[in-house]
Amino acid sequence: MTNNDILKKLRVALQLRNDEIIEIMKLVDFKVTESELGALFRKDDHPKYKNCGDQFLRNFLNGLIIHMRGPKENNTEKTIE
Repeated sequence: MTNNDILKKLRVALQLRNDEIIEIMKLVDFKVTESELGALFRKDDHPKYKNCGDQFLRNFLNGLIIHMRGPKENNTEKTIE
């Protein structure tokens, strides 16, 4: 299974639109255009197909965590009772 397949399956399972994926990528300061995103969802024999690299998928997953759970709190102070 390729990174493109994983991205497609997550998109369908989570019912994400292209504009939502672009917003998720912005959460981790990774800019992607609508046309770049469309190239990732094409069939691999299409002339404008683009391979989804590890960095893109990693940033998407990190952005998805922020999107679903919210930003990470920097609470380094632990309370001992």
